[in-house]
Amino acid sequence: MTVELIHAIVRQTTVLIAQLATSGGWRAPLAQLADQVFQDLVTELERQGVSRKVSADMFGMGLRTYQRRVRRITESSVERGRSLWEAVLDHIRRRGITPRAEILRAFAGEDDVLLRGVLFDLCESRLIFQAGQGAQVVYRAVSDDELGALRALRSGEGVDELVWAIIYREGPLARDELLQRTHIERAELDAALGRLVESARVERSGEGAGATYSAGSLYVLLGSPVGWEAAIFDHFQAMVKTILCRLREDRSAPGLGDRVGGSTYTLDLWPGHPHEQRAYETLGRLRAQLVELREQVEAFNAAHERPDRYTQVVLYIGQCLIQQDSGGGDEI
Repeated sequence: MTVELIHAIVRQTTVLIAQLATSGGWRAPLAQLADQVFQDLVTELERQGVSRKVSADMFGMGLRTYQRRVRRITESSVERGRSLWEAVLDHIRRRGITPRAEILRAFAGEDDVLLRGVLFDLCESRLIFQAGQGAQVVYRAVSDDELGALRALRSGEGVDELVWAIIYREGPLARDELLQRTHIERAELDAALGRLVESARVERSGEGAGATYSAGSLYVLLGSPVGWEAAIFDHFQAMVKTILCRLREDRSAPGLGDRVGGSTYTLDLWPGHPHEQRAYETLGRLRAQLVELREQVEAFNAAHERPDRYTQVVLYIGQCLIQQDSGGGDEI
């Protein structure tokens, strides 16, 4: 049943990604998503000690095919050590106004579908502009001034909060590690780190390339229009961590079920139901209890030195309302 469970989880995850990609009326670029998923899976399998030969078999590939795909994703065959995405962007920046036909010739050794996907992704990311139609299509990279203006428009989109959440949950992290995890441009990440350090939300240790970033707390105000991306990331990661802990722990250990795990409850209600209001108020009631507990823990910790080894208890609660009808509602 493991394969069936993986398929079911992937389906639910793609529903979430599709909703995030179209939220707010805009369309997030997804051209590199499949490659990112493959690369992240490869990295995680290697981290768990799975050999490349076994990984290739898990993906249904021969070892050489597997190695070629890993190499294609991590670096362009035209310019080794640089991604195809970076190589195409740099080519357009150096050439100025560049016809599509010239780009296809310059990168003739690359997969045509992948190359066109990179061009589409660069346009969707607003790093290049496209003009013309058919064989007359040309591209131009945005200028530094235009790029600065675009970044300024994004200043309220919660970049700082998302970086803060990743540092809090996965830190301490070096700058290059954050670049890999966030997929944020280097200049934009540096600006966010500068603001986070200046506001004392994030602490920097060391200097230069060896500097690492860590955070001792994370707060996203309830209902805030900025930072909801960080809240979703934090919710999702907490859920995943809980499932991983449950899979890795000895389930026969006494009392473990009350410390690690989760439960899902579904309550069918209608107007006039005697338990309607009590059910609707469950989320608010649990939030109030946990806020009080967190404040008490933080007050004690502020007055006492934290030992080198300690346990971090992560709780995630969520509640949604799904409208049903006699014919059966849509399932997510």
